[in-house]
Amino acid sequence: MSNELLKVENLHVRFFSSSAVVNAVEGVSFSLKKKETLGIVGESGSGKSVTATALLRLIPSANGKITGGRIIFEGKDLLSLPEREMRNIRGNEISMIFQDPMASLNPVFTVGEQIMEAVRAHRKTTKKEAKKIAVEMLKLVGIPEAEKRISMYPHEFSGGMRQRVMIAIALACRPKLLIADEPTTALDVTVQAQILDLMKTLQEKIGTSIIMITHDLGVVWEMCDKVAVMYAGKIVESGDVRTIYNEPLHPYTWGLLKSQITSSVAKSEKLPAIPGSPPDLSKNMPGCPFADRCPFAQAICYSRKPEMKEIGDNHFVACHFQTRESRLKREEEAYRG
Repeated sequence: MSNELLKVENLHVRFFSSSAVVNAVEGVSFSLKKKETLGIVGESGSGKSVTATALLRLIPSANGKITGGRIIFEGKDLLSLPEREMRNIRGNEISMIFQDPMASLNPVFTVGEQIMEAVRAHRKTTKKEAKKIAVEMLKLVGIPEAEKRISMYPHEFSGGMRQRVMIAIALACRPKLLIADEPTTALDVTVQAQILDLMKTLQEKIGTSIIMITHDLGVVWEMCDKVAVMYAGKIVESGDVRTIYNEPLHPYTWGLLKSQITSSVAKSEKLPAIPGSPPDLSKNMPGCPFADRCPFAQAICYSRKPEMKEIGDNHFVACHFQTRESRLKREEEAYRG
């Protein structure tokens, strides 16, 4: 039996307006095994969250559309399923934790009612049984006095506790895949660490696979088995976390790594930053989308899109100059001093 849970093949998502067509996701492909964690990283606007919502077919139909590709989940192409079957999968087999728990939780319902709603939508349970499950889930995510707090409203919880409630809702039906979209963005560092530890513990207990959407590389190194680096709607590099960290081959990946605050950075030292801004995705780009910001760009980079190639064992990169030798030489030239 295959250990592969999810396979995304050549996914394309576009948004339409009266004046432009935005290619938000263009040709994204990746796979995920059972009980594995994949980190998807990149700047704001790189297509991370759009990719995540596309997996659940939640792209708003008023101005957006999945225009190509396949999303194979346990052997079924989610893009070919009728909406009724997708409703059975959302929140049941695939769940998602959204960025802002205060915006995602309904302020007029208690947290218990919201967990119970998720349970009863997918399981044939009585209200009493659903309430028991809701209490168990609050306990599981580390909320004290769960029997009392189940009757409280979202505004009565701290930011960290609200995020725990979101995790409880997402895991209430024991999903096979959990998508976490910036789950620690608005939290202080102490609470961030608690939430990440909680997710790892719950993953071990429940056995779910996780897709972690984030711009924080520290979260990726701590949580993930492998990583996909996104830029301008494309995956530009992917591989095992240790490989990407120790041997990054795409200039954008180097830039992200060097932009991290580490203990080795002196207080008076200026933190390196990637120059320029991401491209306008409504415009045609004949070459590499990173060319205008790349310190190594040559004529070919502006005229021809680089193909994604396998450089090592499951290490893929889309760059015209992607050999390890050229990487070391060019990195030294660009970043020395």
